[in-house]
Order: sequence, then C-alpha cells, then structure tokens
Amino acid sequence: MRVALCQISATADPEANLALVREGVRQADGASVVLFPEATMSRFGVPLGPVAQPLDGPWPTAVRAIAGEHGVVVVAGMFTPDPDGRVRNTLLVTGRGQHLGYDKIHLFDAFGFAESRTVAPGDAPVTIEVDGITLGVATCYDVRFPELFRALADRGAKAVLLGASWGAGEGKLDQWELLVRARALDCTSWVLACGQADPGPVTGTAPLGIGHSLVADPRGRVVASLEGKPDVLVVDIDTELVDTTRAAIPVLENRRL
Repeated sequence: MRVALCQISATADPEANLALVREGVRQADGASVVLFPEATMSRFGVPLGPVAQPLDGPWPTAVRAIAGEHGVVVVAGMFTPDPDGRVRNTLLVTGRGQHLGYDKIHLFDAFGFAESRTVAPGDAPVTIEVDGITLGVATCYDVRFPELFRALADRGAKAVLLGASWGAGEGKLDQWELLVRARALDCTSWVLACGQADPGPVTGTAPLGIGHSLVADPRGRVVASLEGKPDVLVVDIDTELVDTTRAAIPVLENRRL
C-alpha cells in the first residue's frame, strides 16, 4: 500500500488550509491514502468553537470532494462540535465510500497546555479498511498510550495512521521519534506519523508542530522521515512484514496483562 504523509503548516483560516489539502493530495504520487496532521482544519492557539463543523459541514464535505476527485482516502485533523459546548479533536477519514471521524481519546493536558479546557475526549478506537487492509487511526498525545495501539492491532490493524501537532520544547523531538518507534514495536504494526511542520519561533504553550514526520516499520525501524519544513513523504508499506514480525516477535500473543 502506498501512503503519502503531507506535512503542512496549518493557519487559523480553514479555507486556506483546504487549499493546502488540495495541493497535498495533488502531490500524493499514486498513494491510496493521504495523511495530514492533527489540526489541519485550523491550527491550535485560536478559539476552536467558531471553526468547528459536523462531519457533514462544508469543510469536511470539501475534503471529501477532493478525495473523490483523486480516488484516494484522505485522513486529516479537524474539529467537530460537542454537546457540552466544547469541541472534539476529530481525525476525518473520507474517500472511497468512507466518511467518518475518530475523536481523540487522550487529550493533551501536559507541558503547561490543557486541551481538555476546550476539547471533549472521544472514547472509542477506530479502524478502517482500504484495499483490503485494516488501518487504525490515532492523534498526537495518543502516541504515549501503548494500550490504544495494541487495541487497534487486536482489531486487525496492520498500520496506524497518526496525525499530530507536536509541541516544541527541550527533548520533545527525541520523545516524538522514540514514541513512534516504540508504538510500532508494541503493536508490531507500521506507524505512519504525520505532524504539523515547524512554524518557527512561537509564543505560548499551544502545540503548533515541529515537523519530522516519520514512518516506523513493525520492528521499530525508521524507514523514512522528513525535516521540519512543509513537505510530502510518499512510502510503500509492506503488510506482509507485519505477519512475519508477529510470527517472530509474538508480543501480542504473549501478553499476560
């Protein structure tokens, strides 16, 4: 399966970000799945309530049209309304007859940022099927919780699509790379991690991205990566490697807890 990771630097303008989605899909070079970061619809650090839309709203509908025009599945971070007045941090999955969302389960209440003040958590893992292959989805801070990745593997996922807007700071790049590789080892699956590009110097604690999107194989090896600037990374993942890895390192079967 060919997957494209579109590392963008989203703005606070959903229409401008829609143009970034359109251009990223255009550059996807024959991919079946085109993955964008968390908060593609709008960056963090601005009020999210005014930009949130339901999955049948104009922004996700436009993304669906882009996916349909190119015959791909697009995965991109957006925000949807929640009944309690907050929003949901939703990973939109659309194209090839699919149109659904994964609501981020683990909210980023860390490093001086409190996502839960404005965002309500999801409560259910989500998998999809593309070209006969089951894929899991996850968002940013989820990467610190191995149980989610194991749960996705238990549901048949051979790869996990991770969208992120990773916060900058001392040691954060090392943590990002280490966590992506560790989660690949935990669930013996591919992990394709697409982050917001590095916007340069910022003020405040909002996580706006550091770039360095990467792909880890089921044995935790980095097979492809980007630097900090906006870019597109296209990779072919071998799902048979998942089967051979799980036969050699059956950590999912050997679990006792």
